[in-house]
Amino acid sequence: MKQLLVAVMLLAAVTAAAAQEQNDQTSPAAPRETSPARDRCDVAPTPTPTPGARADADAHFRWGPALEQSLLFLSVQHGYALTQPKTRRDLRGPFLKDYFASVRALHGWRDGGKFFTNYVAHPMQGSLMGLVQIQNDPAGSRLKFGKSPEYWRSRAKALAWSAAWSTQFEIGPLSQASIGNVGLHGKQTYVDLVMTPMGGLGLLVAEDALDRYVIERIERRTHNRYVMILSRMALNPTRSSANLLRFKKPWHRDAGLR
Repeated sequence: MKQLLVAVMLLAAVTAAAAQEQNDQTSPAAPRETSPARDRCDVAPTPTPTPGARADADAHFRWGPALEQSLLFLSVQHGYALTQPKTRRDLRGPFLKDYFASVRALHGWRDGGKFFTNYVAHPMQGSLMGLVQIQNDPAGSRLKFGKSPEYWRSRAKALAWSAAWSTQFEIGPLSQASIGNVGLHGKQTYVDLVMTPMGGLGLLVAEDALDRYVIERIERRTHNRYVMILSRMALNPTRSSANLLRFKKPWHRDAGLR
């Protein structure tokens, strides 16, 4: 049962990725405006829509691509987990019984994980998933770090998306509890449920601030394409990863950010 569940999940992710790539290849080209920073970084600029089209796009969150990108990342995570003998060992046994037992074992804070895993890697995952929400929100994707209510409302939505994804990854139907049965081994605690979205929000906002106040300053002072690409990737690592999930170059920036 668990093996079938994993196979279906991976197949769905591959199919979604292939469909998105095919759509990108068959979509007609639209007139594009570029800025010097975009050209120097060899970043494909975003088409400039008409005012009516822009207003219509701003009103709609792109649920399909957001779910596809989230599912793709989830598949990568579980695919890596399946390379570990302990995960493959727990594929045996009654699926629902082991799953519910693992969820019921949720307790406490410490899960025995390393500091880097709980307080660095998991917040990076939370930031990545928050950016998946942002890059599929036409209004939020063009907002720069600042004090505006629009910016913070957008990032609150990213926090909600990250929290929902984190909860699913930890104790949902396609989670460590269902596939890895981590709760059966005393490792189902609250640390990841909290640190992934909350630490992720802090990291996401920090990357926004670095993009506005450090990376943009570097780009104004140099014409070296490789320096600009390196600064974007090194100082915004989770944004670079989120770009890969939508099959764009890691150093890509949405319209409004450049």
